[in-house]
Amino acid sequence: MPLVVVGCCGFPVSRSRYFSRLRAVELQNTFYNNPSVEEAVRLRSSLPDGAIVTIKAWQALTHSPRSPTWRRMKRQFSKKVLNGIGMLRPTDENRGLWREVREVAKALRAEFIVFQTPPSFGYSQEHYENALRFFCEIVSDSPAPIGWEPRGTWHENPKAIKDIAERCRVIHVVDILRREPVMFDGQDIAYIRLHGLGGKGEVNYRYKYTDSDLETLASKVRRLIDAGIGKVYVFFNNIYMFDDALRFKEVISKVCNEIGCEVV
Repeated sequence: MPLVVVGCCGFPVSRSRYFSRLRAVELQNTFYNNPSVEEAVRLRSSLPDGAIVTIKAWQALTHSPRSPTWRRMKRQFSKKVLNGIGMLRPTDENRGLWREVREVAKALRAEFIVFQTPPSFGYSQEHYENALRFFCEIVSDSPAPIGWEPRGTWHENPKAIKDIAERCRVIHVVDILRREPVMFDGQDIAYIRLHGLGGKGEVNYRYKYTDSDLETLASKVRRLIDAGIGKVYVFFNNIYMFDDALRFKEVISKVCNEIGCEVV
């Protein structure tokens, strides 16, 4: 039976309250500072039985050290290492960081790993070749399916996204209320991250989804299931994410009652 997994990007409320209403969470601390394996084990043991965990991959793999998000980076790197990390480059330094992310994902029993690249990693031949080589290298030893949420000019080059997704078996992660995912033959997972509508850029975190928005979202999830997707992850990433996720669970549950799918 197809499964729809609904949750939030991070904990917008206390964990006890969160897990009293939702089972799934996309961890965000793994993006800013990849924890140690010991810290990951402690975190996993603190979560309730049956909790579904996905993680956002460490920014040291996806972003330049010049990125504003690096202000929250605790790890100090030597100049030599800094020159070799970030931007999905297939370097020995990035391979080493991937091994750290991989072990943390194992310790957390993560079901999915999201790589989100910034607009500065827009489409170019160099970035295309780096992403293709990097993802195709790591997917074979990943403990969980890998997804990629590209931003910037990649949206104007869907054929390049599809080529990477298809050749490396990487899931194209999107805000499905803004654009449709690029799919490949045999894909059985879809991963949706919702960042709010409107605004000048690709995110509008202050947006609160309307009932009509959630009905539209449910219809898009239904189309994915009708197309053969067996598991659809839906994670909200806005200020009102907890309330919006709970409201969406009610909407999609009615759809699943009609077509025969399960919601968690």
